[in-house]
Amino acid sequence: MSQLIYIETSIPSFYHETRAGQFQTMREWTREWWDIARLRDELVTSDAVVLELRHAPEPKRSEALALLATLPILDDVERVDEIVAVYFQHKLMPRDAEGDARHLALATFHGCDILATWNCRHIANANKREHIETVNSSIGYTTPVLTTPYELLERLP
Repeated sequence: MSQLIYIETSIPSFYHETRAGQFQTMREWTREWWDIARLRDELVTSDAVVLELRHAPEPKRSEALALLATLPILDDVERVDEIVAVYFQHKLMPRDAEGDARHLALATFHGCDILATWNCRHIANANKREHIETVNSSIGYTTPVLTTPYELLERLP
């Protein structure tokens, strides 16, 4: 069954990771998951991701943007700004993590099944899950599964 998956900035970034050590392992997990998900699921992204990637150094910038070039871009409507404000009001994200709050708000507003990310500090953080779900529920939304490519690989049949 196809799922709607929001691709956050860290996914194309790690897909083209060049650092050694654990980063190479994360790159391999990202690539393995991507190769399966792009054929099976509906992958989407946002202008917020594109904007963040435009600040990456070359050649990662061009490679990451090329990876996303065929993905649909979700509309960033006024309601998304309102959801971001609610997240800040409820301290789901620090104000300096406006991009992270926007990614979560976009995926939530558009009814994504999954938000794929390597950002385990602000997004795929088990310690924040219940708080995120409570706030989203209070404003009438279901929270997407917030997870990493590694965890998604573990779920494959």
